[in-house]
Amino acid sequence: MPTLLEIQQAVGRSIVEGDDALAARYVAAEGLPPEARLGIYRNNFIGTLTAALKLCYPAIHRLVGAEFFEGAAHIFIAAEPPRRADLDAYGEGFAQFLTGFPPAGALPYLAGVARLEWAVNRALHAPDVEPLDMSRLGAIAAAAHGRVAFRPHPSVSLMEADYPVDTVWRAVLAQDDDAMAAIDLGAGPVRLLVERRDTGVEVTRLDAPAWRFATALCASRPLQTAIEVAPEVDNATLLAEHLTAGRFIGFERVCGPITSGPNS
Repeated sequence: MPTLLEIQQAVGRSIVEGDDALAARYVAAEGLPPEARLGIYRNNFIGTLTAALKLCYPAIHRLVGAEFFEGAAHIFIAAEPPRRADLDAYGEGFAQFLTGFPPAGALPYLAGVARLEWAVNRALHAPDVEPLDMSRLGAIAAAAHGRVAFRPHPSVSLMEADYPVDTVWRAVLAQDDDAMAAIDLGAGPVRLLVERRDTGVEVTRLDAPAWRFATALCASRPLQTAIEVAPEVDNATLLAEHLTAGRFIGFERVCGPITSGPNS
């Protein structure tokens, strides 16, 4: 007799890979062939995950159409089935999948829009965490300010794209054909800050120095490092803006030598 684990693995292969050979042995017919019973589960599995991807990537769905999206989703699901029960966390690799998906080659900005949509989804479902109490920073001696490394809010992320993906994303979701027609795909690259605010998820463009500064801070690198990778910015003003916006939830003091390292 097979173990429960062996049966579960066989059924899993049937549902994800379409291989019914082994699983069918463990399914009672009772008026319906085992392959048909397994097919019902497989269809529900694929349908549920496709719906989850559609909710996460609404702009991609509108850009490519339902038939293309569903076909791409089926291939992606087979390659990357979910590893956890939380469907809100499913689909992180979809942008990378689209990068290597030949039928998507006609839309070179598609993967960038998908990366933005995943950042928006991540911000939307991030846990609620109290922002940093700025009075705590007052206890840090001025000489040690450069050693402060901040912890970003879980809803905050930064991304860079070769195309104006934020403009594409907004135009598609607004179903504004005139705005889409007016987009200059050569207007990139763009550097974006994605975060959840009281008013919802916001996507903001940053210039290159401000983006480097924010990226260093959100990577929990020391403040001195962030200043060194973006020396042309008014770091005091930008840091105050980040703190006021609640983009950090904590900090620690870094010990040892501080090096600037790579700028990205």
